[in-house]
Amino acid sequence: MDPTKFRPSSAHDGGVTTTNAGAPVWNDNEALTVGPRGPILLEDYHLIEKVAHFARERIPERVVHARGASAKGFFECTHDVSDLTCADFLRAPGARTPVIVRFSTVIHERGSPETIRDPRGFAVKFYTREGNWDLLGNNFPVFFIRDGIKFPDVIHAFKPNPRSHVQEYWRVFDFLSHHPESLHTFFFLFDDVGVPADYRHMEGFGVNTYTFVSAAGKASYVKFHWKPACGVRCILTDEEAALVGGRNHSHATTGTTSTRWTTPRRGPRTCSRCGRWGGWCWTGTWTTSSTRTSSWPSAPGWWCPGSTTRTTRCCSAGCSRTPTRSATGWGPTT
Repeated sequence: MDPTKFRPSSAHDGGVTTTNAGAPVWNDNEALTVGPRGPILLEDYHLIEKVAHFARERIPERVVHARGASAKGFFECTHDVSDLTCADFLRAPGARTPVIVRFSTVIHERGSPETIRDPRGFAVKFYTREGNWDLLGNNFPVFFIRDGIKFPDVIHAFKPNPRSHVQEYWRVFDFLSHHPESLHTFFFLFDDVGVPADYRHMEGFGVNTYTFVSAAGKASYVKFHWKPACGVRCILTDEEAALVGGRNHSHATTGTTSTRWTTPRRGPRTCSRCGRWGGWCWTGTWTTSSTRTSSWPSAPGWWCPGSTTRTTRCCSAGCSRTPTRSATGWGPTT
């Protein structure tokens, strides 16, 4: 409940508190009861609304990707890709589509440091004229598993011990020993790119292979790769990580400086043609506000005309079936 949302302006000398619907509230200190000592009445709308708002004013923390920051901007198509897709955001060179991008760490809680070795989430929501389209990704081009049924297992292996709240790497390497397919991603995690210097100098990958459909009905396999125009920078030593803590570290968060990411199109590395589709640039300031960053839903199971679901079983069976939430219920996954 916002007591000032429907309050009259000072020009009318009004100081009336209202409900969310704008009805005046004459008493904000006492509930309606049956007599002086009787039970509370359910017809007390203001009491029910006030308590319900209090119970829902905190959004539960996500199981994964709890700590994150988001920025608004636009995606601009720079090349003609009508031979690949009829998607609205790639309709013609120069076309701009509003986007919101959320960067995040994966394993640790909302109050964890951003200088730890951890995969980073890279989620982009396109607000196209034909509907919203979500592109989920990470800062690594590959993932730990192929089958989505193992997704809870890999997260449990990385999560800190619930008793000591310490991340135990023996469980991480135990998972690796039983799932050799995750070795490729482990190489990226324990490489320099495992600890990005900041989000402006971090690459993004769609990870999964997508199917684009042209206006003629021709299907093509594509992958997304976001390359920062600032270049890639990583934290290589403990001393560099200590310098970042508690300092702004030249993040372009509130100034007029903008950062761009370009999007090459590509297929498998051995049999693909690469080229640029476009790029996105933020136009608003960064925010870590829980209301904005944690409440917008991400639904990878939705798709718009010109794009179909992923061909990778991990995302199709796992992420696409993971419940999403709004500010009042279930929550986004990335």
